[in-house]
Formats: sequence, C-alpha cells, structure tokens
Amino acid sequence: MNERELDLTEAQIAAKSKYPPITRKYEYLDHTADVQIHSWGNTLEEAFEQCAMGMFGYMTDTETVAPIDTVDVESEGEDMESLLFHFLDDWLYKFSADLFFVPREVKVLHIDRMNFKMRSIGWGEEFSLEKHPQGTEVKAITYSAMQIHDKEKSEIFVIIDI
Repeated sequence: MNERELDLTEAQIAAKSKYPPITRKYEYLDHTADVQIHSWGNTLEEAFEQCAMGMFGYMTDTETVAPIDTVDVESEGEDMESLLFHFLDDWLYKFSADLFFVPREVKVLHIDRMNFKMRSIGWGEEFSLEKHPQGTEVKAITYSAMQIHDKEKSEIFVIIDI
C-alpha cells in the first residue's frame, strides 16, 4: 500500500485546507503482514521526525489536524536503534493510551548521540472521528529489519505492527 487515500467528510476537507500542506519525506513499503516506513531527511533529526509522521499518517490524514496544542516527548535508549524504537513508542503512547494526541508536525529538538537521549515536540490536537479520518491502528513498533543510515542523506527503515 504505497499511496493511502482515506475517504474524507466535508468537515475533514475543510480542516485540511485551513493550514499549509505538509512536506512528506516518507513512504510506505510493501511488507507481508505489517507496514514498513521508509523516511529520510537532510539530518538524522529530520529522518526521525518524518518516521513519526509516517506512523501517524498511517493512522489518519495528518493534514486534517490543527496545530492547536503542543506535547513534549523525551525518549531514551541503549543505542540508536533502541532510541528510535522508544521515540516512536513514546509518541504512539501519547496517541493510544495517554492523551489521544495526534500531531500535525513533530520536531526533534535534540538527539544526544553519546547518551542515546532525545527530546521532541509535537503540534496537533486530540484525535476525533468527526474531524480526522480513521486509518489503520498501529499496535506496536518492532525492531524487525530496523535500519538507520546517517550518511550524506539520513534514512530510516522501520516496521510497525498493524
């Protein structure tokens, strides 16, 4: 499923057109039972941001989200892969178990590559079926086939369990 089109109501279309379009630097790659997100950016921080937005983009059309609230997320790991895992898992927790928060944008403020800690912020709002189209539920983040490439162009590959 490379291009996902969700059926939008008139209210969702109106919400979508209220804000500037979102730049997407991610795609969905075919995978047997789950979804693989491939994200990229000019920096590792941008690739992390786009990976999170790829996850949320699978759950709803993020262009229907208004950036009216902010949420801070601090994540820790033992290495870069576990940091990525916890970063995505922490954001998923904000959506599914804590605040029902869905971001329109996620910004990585800092990655401490020595101690494997990071801080990020998201701008968005509480998920509402009246305003946001329902995509596919993300159950969990996996380590399966996880890859982080930080060369001339930073790229991330991660599989999410749906």
